Amino acid sequence: MKFKFWGVRGSIATPGPSTVKYGGNTTCIEIKTNNNDLIILDAGTGIHLLGQQLVDQIPVNAHIFMTHTHWDHIQGLPFFSPIFIPGNKVNIYGGLDPVTNEGIERALNTQLQYSYFPIRESELNAHVLHHTIKPGQTISVGSAEITPILLSHPVLNFGYRIDCDGQSIFFTGDYEPLFNIYERGDSRHDEYQLIVDDKLSEIILAMKDVDALIMDSSYTTEEYISKKGWGHGTYNFSIKHAALANAKKLIFTHHEPTRSDTQLEQIHQEIIKNHSELNCELIIAKEGSEYLLDD
Repeated sequence: MKFKFWGVRGSIATPGPSTVKYGGNTTCIEIKTNNNDLIILDAGTGIHLLGQQLVDQIPVNAHIFMTHTHWDHIQGLPFFSPIFIPGNKVNIYGGLDPVTNEGIERALNTQLQYSYFPIRESELNAHVLHHTIKPGQTISVGSAEITPILLSHPVLNFGYRIDCDGQSIFFTGDYEPLFNIYERGDSRHDEYQLIVDDKLSEIILAMKDVDALIMDSSYTTEEYISKKGWGHGTYNFSIKHAALANAKKLIFTHHEPTRSDTQLEQIHQEIIKNHSELNCELIIAKEGSEYLLDD
């Protein structure tokens, strides 16, 4: 199994001279199994470049798993070239929104409204199928098994574990670890802390022993103080999860949009220096980087 980053940026695409090395496209990860099954995690602006490459490989049978429907994770979908080509099949997976009570089909339906896009959904030439999935419900794609787990974010958000070919990947999408909303001394603190601890245990179990853990690491610990509750993680949160889960690789992604290449490299060096005890490879996600997982 191998995977490639086509978009690593969070919140908004950030092209420009300060993001040339690590990339400015928003979230999109391509996974290929040994049997050449195509799994795509999220459809940020990076999926446009992926689609251009896939045009030469028709017919395409793509399986796109959406973590959630915030713009930076879906905005590339109408620009994914394979959906316009007859003979292609595009499967889109996602959860049931508890507010609208609508499935993942709402994302594409909304984007292709007349006010937002010149091409209507009825004009798509590929066979597009929508699949509403549930937490803990494993989906098979060829030889791969994909299991969603509900993670904390200000909208329904899935993390995904992918098991295939004797290897495993876990991707969090956007994720801020659940925290106790009550101060110590409050009568409700201890009871709520049990909920926090149980949820962390559930997540660590889902990540257990993965070959690659890809985590939302938007903020430094100092930045998080003013952004708590925004729905994103820190580098230290990611390191804690990787250590508890015994992950072999930890890849930091969803880079904060104002973060330059130079700043990312400085953060990376500090992390390596301060966490030399970890038995885990620490990597900053980089657009275009590809990883082959060994048996």
